Amino acid sequence: MYLSSCRKRLPGLCLALLFGASLGFGPGSVPLAADPPPARQYAPSREVDYLHVALDLTPDFRARTLAATATLRFRPIARPLRELGLDAVDLRITQVTASETIQAWQNTDRRLVITFAAELPPEREVSVTITYTAEPQAGLYFRTPEMGYPAGDTHLFTQGEAILHRHWFPCFDAPNEKLTSEVICRVPAGMTVLSNGRLLSETPDADGRTVFHWLQDKPHVNYLIAVVAGHFRQLEDAHGHLPLTFHTPPSEFAWAETSFRGTRDMVDFFERETGVPYPWDRYAQACVHDFVAGGMENTTLTVLTHQTLFPPETENTRSSQGLVAHELAHQWFGDFVTCKDWSHLWLNEGFATYYDALYENHRHGRDAFRYQLRHYAREVLSQADDTTPIVWRGFAHPDEQFSFRAYPKGAWVLHMLRSQLGDTLYRRVVQTWLERHAYGTVVTESFNAVLEELSGLSFDRFFDQWVYHAGHPQLDVSYTWDETTRLARLNIRQTQKLSDRVLLFHLPLPVRFRTPAGVTERVLTVSAAEESFHVALPAAPTLIRIDPDYTVLAKVNFTPPNALLDAQLTDPDDLIGRLLAIEILTTRKDQESVAKLRTVLNTDAFPGARIEASKALRTLHTDAALEALLASTGQADATVRRQVREDLRAFYRDTVLASTREAMRTERNPDILRELILTLGTYTDPAIPETLLTYLRSDSFRNILAEAAIEAMRAQDDPAFITPLLETLQTREAAFTSGGFAMGLGVLAHLARHAEDREAVRTFLARQTYHPKSGVKRAALAALGALGDPKALALVETFARAGQESPERNAAQEAVTRLRAARRPADEFRALRDEVLGFRKEARELRAEIESLRNQVKELATPAP
Repeated sequence: MYLSSCRKRLPGLCLALLFGASLGFGPGSVPLAADPPPARQYAPSREVDYLHVALDLTPDFRARTLAATATLRFRPIARPLRELGLDAVDLRITQVTASETIQAWQNTDRRLVITFAAELPPEREVSVTITYTAEPQAGLYFRTPEMGYPAGDTHLFTQGEAILHRHWFPCFDAPNEKLTSEVICRVPAGMTVLSNGRLLSETPDADGRTVFHWLQDKPHVNYLIAVVAGHFRQLEDAHGHLPLTFHTPPSEFAWAETSFRGTRDMVDFFERETGVPYPWDRYAQACVHDFVAGGMENTTLTVLTHQTLFPPETENTRSSQGLVAHELAHQWFGDFVTCKDWSHLWLNEGFATYYDALYENHRHGRDAFRYQLRHYAREVLSQADDTTPIVWRGFAHPDEQFSFRAYPKGAWVLHMLRSQLGDTLYRRVVQTWLERHAYGTVVTESFNAVLEELSGLSFDRFFDQWVYHAGHPQLDVSYTWDETTRLARLNIRQTQKLSDRVLLFHLPLPVRFRTPAGVTERVLTVSAAEESFHVALPAAPTLIRIDPDYTVLAKVNFTPPNALLDAQLTDPDDLIGRLLAIEILTTRKDQESVAKLRTVLNTDAFPGARIEASKALRTLHTDAALEALLASTGQADATVRRQVREDLRAFYRDTVLASTREAMRTERNPDILRELILTLGTYTDPAIPETLLTYLRSDSFRNILAEAAIEAMRAQDDPAFITPLLETLQTREAAFTSGGFAMGLGVLAHLARHAEDREAVRTFLARQTYHPKSGVKRAALAALGALGDPKALALVETFARAGQESPERNAAQEAVTRLRAARRPADEFRALRDEVLGFRKEARELRAEIESLRNQVKELATPAP
């Protein structure tokens, strides 16, 4: 499953965990049902061997419900079985039958427990059929016109990982069991159904529906079972005899080719790289609206977010390559061979992430490969808390394992092994491991066993420190040269904070010295908290590179002398060295450093280096840095051009505004136009509001220019935008992505928060709290909190008091807190006013009493006549 945040990489931007994932659009945003976790998590016992599951499904798209039967064939493994338990959450089960006599069955709304009249002996094959209906809140998701999706795009899709299939069919919902599967699905005529394996038949039934019958006759784990059904259009290709298809909703089909075109080459590459032929009958990819992640690697049927599709006019600012390669790699790593339990998830995700990078190396070369590895490393090294091991059993829910530890850190573990073994031996290890565990489940030691068998080396220490312990090396390196002895001295200190989870690392650290006489390379064994190494050289080095081939995941702090740094910055064969030099120059604001960065931005052969130079100039934020950026806006590479425009937004200068306006006359790339519109939002020029309103009403790919205008309006914070924005959201919701519309609700509330009359905005936002897309619903609740209108409190409190914990309830509770805080000043004023009025009343009464007493005194003092 592809979950990492949007990664900037070459040749473009991989879209991964997007609005559908971060906002949870659709009805599936519910807490995951699971039993209270033990202190540590282990694979559940397999009392029975599940052989096959057959699902017969009839979805009701309008009602968003499912009528189904599930038939499971199994046999007890070693002990007689009296009671069978299946995961089943909120399924309305009406009948349970079996090939053996059933004494009783119980549906707890979390589990289905079937008690047989007599014990089932080991190895006896038994079948159980469960008839049920469901209105799934997770695991199976509808996308229909009633929910705000295009009428011609009606469809549904499933998502099983980690433990979501229990929400729509009864199952053994854990990865340590593999079985074959079968899906029969009945849909309205004109729709299509995709599932795992081979399509056996497509026939009409007596009710005018079309019945699709799919069979996956190769074993796979439960969470990889998949169904996609609805209106789709299709592209076809083939890799030899392997059918390749790509499916999108009809409204998205125009952009299908740009995402699909690399699939055949990827299959060919992965077969050669792994040494194992593609292990399934076919490979299909289906894009769906607002998928719950970036992509999911179901066997033979990958499901992708529709957000990965893009038009040609985006040039290279977007790419589906990383997402498509990652999910395809899973067909070997995660599907063909699967982690036994979630503590070993890196065996699925680390491999898929690394092989995505290896394909980048194949497709775009070594520099692109290392640039991607650098992004992986940054994700790891930037973590504020890297104190949980990759293999970890202390999680409360499997979803916690889908983090940087499994993805980029897991990929780096493989890269370090490949660097130590060499490409040929590494490939042999991986091929042997895959073949030995074909269609089976594995743990980390399964991989280590093959490593040690084929290499003759011990990797116990390697896995102990990198996989079973946490953290990463932080190396402070200093250098001195002794001319009399001609020795280069490197002092290396490990500065990571040590604990029972984070160790001192024992690692090979390559070092390269360049002198006028040539290149000297050494591998230093670093193992102590601090140690010094001496290397004899023919002359003082003109270049020193720590880990020059980028083989160690470590945070290395090393600043070479200026002359050596200059050589590093201009070395055309060392991208990582140039990037490290750019990092060092980012800390220097002198004119010479700015000039060097400007040169890199305009002349470096690799776009990634130019992107990093642009970011460095933004960080320096000097007049010279601004001048350098303004002089570098004409970049031919769109990714660099966009970065320069993004970095210019950090400067508030008339020259930036003028450059932005000039660029808007000629720029056609919507992603770069977006950056220009956002830049306008930071200025107060009187002509800007009309420009933003023009873009608000414009049409563009996924309405990104209107969305940019809305973001810019937030920055302007001008109440004059309230009415046009409200009108746009009321009349053009269908033009926005789900996330874009949700963002617009938040901006509308922000703009109206100080308005005297918030009635129209509050009413509109209140209606959105009943939106069928849960992400929009949550955005509306949050927006009501930001609006700060106390009249919304009663409505929001109804969601905050909802019985079951849910993302909507959490959003409502936060909104209630904000609304009460907004109301408090008014309440305090009202209380103060009442107190003052009370004082006035008491004063009047006191004056009346005093006057009465005064009159009484006068009467007593007056002599009688």
